[in-house]
Amino acid sequence: MEANVEISSKPSLNGYVMTGGSGNQSYAKNSSYQRNVIDATKLLIQKAVSEQLHPRNFLALETFYVADLGCSVGPNTFISVQNIIDAVKLKYQSTNDKIPEFQVLFNDHLLNDFNTLFKCLPLNREYYASGVPGSFYSHLFPRASLHFVHTSYSLHWLSCVPKEVITSNKGRIHHLGAGEEVTKAYSRQHAVDFANFLQARAREVVPGGLMVIVLPSRPDGVSHSLISLNIMFDILGSSLMDLAKKGIIDEEKVDAFNIPIHVASPLELEATIKQDGCFSIEKMESLPEVSAAYMYHMHHIPHFVSLTLRATTQELISEHFGEEILDGLFEVFTNKLVEAHKDAKLGLRSNLFLLLKRKEEGIIN
Repeated sequence: MEANVEISSKPSLNGYVMTGGSGNQSYAKNSSYQRNVIDATKLLIQKAVSEQLHPRNFLALETFYVADLGCSVGPNTFISVQNIIDAVKLKYQSTNDKIPEFQVLFNDHLLNDFNTLFKCLPLNREYYASGVPGSFYSHLFPRASLHFVHTSYSLHWLSCVPKEVITSNKGRIHHLGAGEEVTKAYSRQHAVDFANFLQARAREVVPGGLMVIVLPSRPDGVSHSLISLNIMFDILGSSLMDLAKKGIIDEEKVDAFNIPIHVASPLELEATIKQDGCFSIEKMESLPEVSAAYMYHMHHIPHFVSLTLRATTQELISEHFGEEILDGLFEVFTNKLVEAHKDAKLGLRSNLFLLLKRKEEGIIN
């Protein structure tokens, strides 16, 4: 990709992590929406493995390697991994091949709560488990070592805030409403990061290996202003400005704070995949809406949504403003959500399922 340095600020060495532990405000307790999205992929993963995975291409394979990138603290990662393993076992059984052992590699940033992750490992698991700390925008594993890569609700996080945004996005914490140039900067940063992700995986995934990417998306042609996740961050930014007006935090600190997230469209993703050239797109489709039970909570209990967003942003906010503002901030945010619900301004939620297959040619050294 051109001009990596030109459009990017320095990536965070420790990255952005979800709230650890297993308390009431943890990601483990407040990620049921992400869990519902994972549940919606189960049959798609089973079909993908059945149709696209060919055990005999891997010769007499003793160990099948699965990586879950952006695993956080569980329990969602364990559900994803088990769905994959169940599908692979069915495939081996259908071809009368010997089922290999499974090694699962759980990856997230250095500051991820791996202690909680491994304390919660299923006791009856059918795999060996290892933790691999580091950014998935760089190389993490040996060359041609992975047979199946999975990542869910992680690739919308950027490696850093685009440097143009840091000095030109006053009064906002995201690109919604900030003007075309700021939005384009976020889009360019996402393209660079996604290209780096694909280049790293192209080196690590065996020819014929599969990769499933699940992430929030913006349907082609739909404005960023209609996307629920963008609206949530706009409301969060407004809540921070309310605290600044009350003198609780400095307005300059709000001006210097930006959420490193971009909700890409299928066309954006497809363009980067084709430019990379190492993976074929076997499937790209929108997932069905999450369960009715979750949507009831989301639309009728703003506190539920507030806890979900807090679990994903608390560490980032605490690092910049201090943890003492969190309770007050999310109380304001919850109240604003109530008003947004009354005005039917919660936006569109769309999730994308991507199945990629490593091409036989183009091995990267």
